[in-house]
Amino acid sequence: MIKLQLDRLGRNIDFASYAKEMEAIHASIENKTGAGNDYLGWVDYPNTYDKEEFQKILACAKEIRENYDCLVVCGIGGSYLGARAAIEALNGLYPEDKMEIIFLGQTFAPSYIAQVLRHLEKKNFAINVISKSGTTTETALGFRLVKELLEKKVGKEKAAKAVYATTDKEKGALLDLSKKYGYTRFVLPADIGGRYSVFTAVGLLPMAVAGIDIQAFMDGAKAGMEEYGKGADNEAYRYGLVRHELYKAGYPVEMFVSYEPRFVQLGEWWKQLFGESEGKEHTGLLPDSATFSTDLHSLGQFIQEGSPVLFETVMEIQHPAEDVVIPNDEDNLDKLNYLEGKTLDFVNKKAMEGTMDAHANVGNVPNLHLQVEAMDAYHLGQLMYFFMRACAMSCYLNHINPFNQPGVEIYKKNMFHLLGKPGF
Repeated sequence: MIKLQLDRLGRNIDFASYAKEMEAIHASIENKTGAGNDYLGWVDYPNTYDKEEFQKILACAKEIRENYDCLVVCGIGGSYLGARAAIEALNGLYPEDKMEIIFLGQTFAPSYIAQVLRHLEKKNFAINVISKSGTTTETALGFRLVKELLEKKVGKEKAAKAVYATTDKEKGALLDLSKKYGYTRFVLPADIGGRYSVFTAVGLLPMAVAGIDIQAFMDGAKAGMEEYGKGADNEAYRYGLVRHELYKAGYPVEMFVSYEPRFVQLGEWWKQLFGESEGKEHTGLLPDSATFSTDLHSLGQFIQEGSPVLFETVMEIQHPAEDVVIPNDEDNLDKLNYLEGKTLDFVNKKAMEGTMDAHANVGNVPNLHLQVEAMDAYHLGQLMYFFMRACAMSCYLNHINPFNQPGVEIYKKNMFHLLGKPGF
């Protein structure tokens, strides 16, 4: 399982003093009685998920892979970040798989959308539109534009067969639209919020279309559920408690650090999970992310000697998916022959160890070290479930409902008013 190392934390945490409170919080999560309990469906979902729909996801993914060369995923926030994070973390940034996954509906940016639409003119594509309500503005606009393009290319009847909608089972504009045009439908469970939805069809369909083993992903999530659901003394809850303690100790920022560019979107998913869950009532950690060693050449100086506002959570993948051996160079003008025969993973890990020691021991920046055995579908499922449990514990320790987001509605109302939407 995932290991949490605290030898570079720079302080001792009295876990025993929190035992009773954490047991009570654990019980409220397991029994679904805590604040926001109507959105605790994710807790046992790796065990209770609809097996029939899962087979339908596999069948539709096979159909898409056999008949199209591109899938356009229309969604925003939790309706796309989980899938995108998983696809990039597992397939990398330059996958050899022939199926292209493109994301739309997560921005209003005209240049981005125009480029995507131009790119799709030459593609044989299907669409997966994801929205519980069907009225989220970015997603609804993106879907309208890409649907119009598809209908112009192949006609309305054929286009409808290429649209796969993931939405609420019983209500909403997207459900109505799906029924009207006969779109293939998948369910976004009513008791699971977007940022906790990666184990549902929201994440699974795009992942399966990208060639990922979603059964292994769910098996990993189930292993996480069993490990972090059997009691309050586990690594996920300990991580949640350490975050809480550091926040109370005057560190308002947590930086999630990885050492591979393929994990950038995993950091984005992590930021939404913790930021939208925890940032309420003028409390909560600000989640940030960085990719080392790249960002050491931009942020490293601040982390080492800047304002003491942050701590780092460093994710280490113990066995990388691929590795490269460093060759000999006859001229050796770059003075790198001392690394001949060593692997890039060896170099990367020494960079990580040296950086953690510098930041923690000299810069006095608390470092949490998460060790993940490998980055495959099974371990990623485990990891994402680990973060969900940790997030719930952190929020409840801070007396915050982890599953609502009331502040998000304020900008929407202002935007609708400025756009002239009726009723605003």
